[in-house]
Amino acid sequence: MTDSTPRVRPENPDKEPSTPIRRGGGDPATRGRTTIADGVVEKIAGMAARDVVGVHAMGSGFSRTLGAVRDRVPGGGRVVTRGVKAEVGESQTALDLEIVVDYGVSIGDVARDVRENVIAAVERMTGLEVVEVNIAVSDVKLPDEEDEESRTEPRLQ
Repeated sequence: MTDSTPRVRPENPDKEPSTPIRRGGGDPATRGRTTIADGVVEKIAGMAARDVVGVHAMGSGFSRTLGAVRDRVPGGGRVVTRGVKAEVGESQTALDLEIVVDYGVSIGDVARDVRENVIAAVERMTGLEVVEVNIAVSDVKLPDEEDEESRTEPRLQ
């Protein structure tokens, strides 16, 4: 850890110093760059989208099936970036989300709520301006359909 307190150097060890000597110039917050990886924004957006009522899952059917298999592998963990793609620039980001909605919900309302939640979370946590959130609804989860994630055995065809 670096100590950033101003140091006082005595000109004469027998005398009390007159003014502290400061190193560097300007506000410490402006010294250097912060870069944010695409994956960081994708995780934030994925978590924020999943929090919206009416979003059943993220990603296409194929990616959800692969994700369900990966989730069962020890140490595989749940992939929160499934169905999310981010392009991050220096001060802005754009997002593409693929979602599955629950049957009976208004897709327009869910899409609006997802956009609002994702934009608020990404801008608050990263400071990046979200210029667009494109949402593709790839499926509707019917009440009597089985989830790929809930299957214990992979289906053979």
